Amino acid sequence: MQEEQYRARFSGSAALFGRAQRLFPSGLTHDARYLEPFPVYAARAAGAHKWDVDGHELIDYWMGHGALLLGHAHPTLVEAVTAQVARGTHLGANHPLEVEWAELVQALMPAVERIRFTNSGTEATQLAMRLARAYTGRTRIVKFQGHFHGWHDTAAAGGAVRPAGIPEEVMEAALVVPPNEPRVLEEALRSHPDVAGVIIEPGGGAWGELPVRAQFLHDVRDLTERYGVVLIFDEVVTGFRMAPGGAQQYYGIRPDLVCLGKILCGGLPGGAVGGRAEIVDLLAFTGDPARDARKVAHLGTFNANPLSAAAGIAMLRQVQTGEPTRQAAQLNARLVAALNEVLERRRVKGFVYGLSSWFHVALGTEGERQADGSWWPLTTAGAGAELAAQGLVQRLRRAMLLEGVDLMRNGGFLSTAHTLADLEATAQAFDRALERMREDGGLPER
Repeated sequence: MQEEQYRARFSGSAALFGRAQRLFPSGLTHDARYLEPFPVYAARAAGAHKWDVDGHELIDYWMGHGALLLGHAHPTLVEAVTAQVARGTHLGANHPLEVEWAELVQALMPAVERIRFTNSGTEATQLAMRLARAYTGRTRIVKFQGHFHGWHDTAAAGGAVRPAGIPEEVMEAALVVPPNEPRVLEEALRSHPDVAGVIIEPGGGAWGELPVRAQFLHDVRDLTERYGVVLIFDEVVTGFRMAPGGAQQYYGIRPDLVCLGKILCGGLPGGAVGGRAEIVDLLAFTGDPARDARKVAHLGTFNANPLSAAAGIAMLRQVQTGEPTRQAAQLNARLVAALNEVLERRRVKGFVYGLSSWFHVALGTEGERQADGSWWPLTTAGAGAELAAQGLVQRLRRAMLLEGVDLMRNGGFLSTAHTLADLEATAQAFDRALERMREDGGLPER
């Protein structure tokens, strides 16, 4: 029943998907947008809302995959990008905006003594791993189970399933250990003297779906220092969202390298690697041709692109005030509480949890109630993985779309553009969506 209603309501998206299937693998341009029987196609967006090609208005919690702290088409960013378009979209040269942009990052993140801009967050983690190897003269990178660092070979290696197309040698260069277990990490570092770096999402794996304990982050810092290993904070998600200075500021930890993206670029493409000067300066030219031929190489047509720089500057000037981070986090806390109230009232097994300004819905799974009333997932695979195995992610998202809300799979990001009215409407939509799911295949009961 739900799928029939979905097909009828989003018929324009169905038509576009039919065309897309003749062009793209599975009709998609991003794996995360996979949705059966077809994804919704958006035509425009403003603030916390977007409109699909059929004209339906949706409350949006994708927020550009977390890149839009100020919401869609924020006037300040629109003005900055529009002005730069008239001056040139690609100057093929250094330009003043890249200097101002870097200075803003450095002012917000003291750990960033040097910085190099990239074209994406994936490129940022790739470059950070390369710098760690070059600095230490070692080869192996330690990752944590469930933590996402982009789609390049080393980042994708080391999971429970071996992705196609990755050589065995690359798989062996990644060592995966469980998070929140400092003794396991220490044993890995002790028994593998070839470890160059440890990379972690400090806000938790898969944009916080697998939370990490604050003490564990401090343990990771202590252990990497003890064993002479480069600590890489992947702050593509947490950078400028957890605090104006990112997770570094939030937890009071200074990493050796930090990877940035999303909010850094004000919703436009880009990324960056920053950190200790002696590490990042391995990218620098020395003037000795023989030596420079062996330096860490890094190119990229759109590095520090003027449009991304203009948007990034406008964004970080807002971030400097501290207000966007505070406001989005407060809204997120209210939404998490409201959604948990719905689950409790309907006696549905599950819980909603989050940190900073993101949240995750865990249906049919067990959680641990913390002293402050928040929830902590017990599964090591992540709530999304369990829901996906049961088909609940797809059912929940379709039901929410029918009720006028677009979740980022089983969760989402808050922005300063969301309002209390949006939160109330979302809680009401969640209530109705659960009823749809109950009528259309059942729900896990308490």
